[in-house]
Amino acid sequence: MPELISNESVIEGRARKAYLYDFYGELLNEHQRQVYSDFVFNDMSLGEIAEEEGISRQGVSDMLKRCDGKLEGYEKKLHLVEKFMKIRHDVEQIYGIAERLKTDIKGTDDIETLNKITKIEDISNQIIEEL
Repeated sequence: MPELISNESVIEGRARKAYLYDFYGELLNEHQRQVYSDFVFNDMSLGEIAEEEGISRQGVSDMLKRCDGKLEGYEKKLHLVEKFMKIRHDVEQIYGIAERLKTDIKGTDDIETLNKITKIEDISNQIIEEL
């Protein structure tokens, strides 16, 4: 019996494809970008893309596999998505630590430390928004 793929793994796969496209999509040709974008971001089926592009469903499938291979190859060499995800995780951890510290000192008269922690939270949020 074939193993069922969980919704979570499908979502993770789509998210990975989106990140790969964000970082390396400009390295694909225009036609590849359009097909890949329709599949990943517009949630179009192979049949819908095939009809829109005037190619077969198999042609769309093959192109998506080639694009995945190219994008994964770029990531294997450059590791930009991996670095991005690590930075995002680390900044989220900094924010979480600052939140816990803020909770720990609330109710005390240490306004200076509270202001510093608030500044750390603000900077963390700014970094996450800019990523």
